[in-house]
Amino acid sequence: MAAVTYELIKTCKQSGARLGRVHTPHGTFETPIFMPVGTLATVKTMSPEDLYDMNAQIILSNTYHLWLRPGHDIVKEAGGLHKFMNWDRPILTDSGGFQVFSLSDLRKIEEEGVHFRNHLSGEKLFLSPEGAMDIQNALGSDIMMAFDECPPYPAEYSYMKDSVERTSRWAERCIEAHKRPEDQGLFGIVQGGEYEELRKQSAKDLVSMDFPGYAIGGLSVGEPKDVMNRVLEFTTPWLPDNKPRYLMGVGSPDSLIDGAIRGIDMFDCVLPTRIARNGTCMTSEGRLVVRNAKFARDFRPLDENCDCHVCQNYSRAYIRHLIKCEETFGFRLTTYHNLYFLLNLMEQVRQAIRDDRLLDFREEFFEQYGFNKPNAKNF
Repeated sequence: MAAVTYELIKTCKQSGARLGRVHTPHGTFETPIFMPVGTLATVKTMSPEDLYDMNAQIILSNTYHLWLRPGHDIVKEAGGLHKFMNWDRPILTDSGGFQVFSLSDLRKIEEEGVHFRNHLSGEKLFLSPEGAMDIQNALGSDIMMAFDECPPYPAEYSYMKDSVERTSRWAERCIEAHKRPEDQGLFGIVQGGEYEELRKQSAKDLVSMDFPGYAIGGLSVGEPKDVMNRVLEFTTPWLPDNKPRYLMGVGSPDSLIDGAIRGIDMFDCVLPTRIARNGTCMTSEGRLVVRNAKFARDFRPLDENCDCHVCQNYSRAYIRHLIKCEETFGFRLTTYHNLYFLLNLMEQVRQAIRDDRLLDFREEFFEQYGFNKPNAKNF
């Protein structure tokens, strides 16, 4: 029995979106799902109890950052990431590839792996597919990601073709180096930029390796949303129906809905937690920057349509005061609300799939959120 399996429950007759379940060694989660990001073995300002309370079914943690601090050997000694951070639900770890390519100015890609500098200390480091597997095996996540090359956007076709071919070779090396397939599922990552032929090649290469799940990488890196949607439309048909599909690094409300419509099951992004810390909130009526002066005497909740404990108990005026004073409690409140908002949105998406009305739901949500207005403010 594979460590990670996917169960398709229903396909929305109106949109083609998928309702499913992913089974892992630490429990089952429903899809489509949003995964809060706990970069350093914590979702910033949130406790595990907060995450249970908002019904976060799976969280993501970061291989690169945990390798540097505290070190994967310490996490392993603690009994693995679940015990280290006191979280008993599923955890997904990324491969570290994205951070190597995005955080380091000085990097050199070769067939063996990537030479780069530690973004904290400047120390020279090297990460290979085998190294990424060793670190993730030590962390003990339920779902781990293959080490891939993350090309810049935009990139020339010839560069992207070489990159896709290297990512496929690295994926094979990841499978070879993965020491715990019985209790950790390894996902492959489809690359190829905006080039249909290369996305097809990447998907076919990876599907032939029979991973238990597939991610689509290299999106949400600065391309327009219509480009991302088009890439999803021509990529997902090449992925098997009986495996989960994960769109990496996407977390704006419109993109979660549009991704689900295009057959995506899993999403993650630092967006809701990052913007929360500068006082930007997601609400059912659009973006609300609670630190703005106009909320100084606004005693309404962040979102009058939200039933999270923040909106039940605290006003915009109070939260603005905390954020302006840089009080940690203010960041906790906005973070909790934003994560709750996205998790609740995904529950509404799942219900709309059950009811065969996801396209109708999209129209209603976009109308209320204000996406249909000219110059709509997005994230």
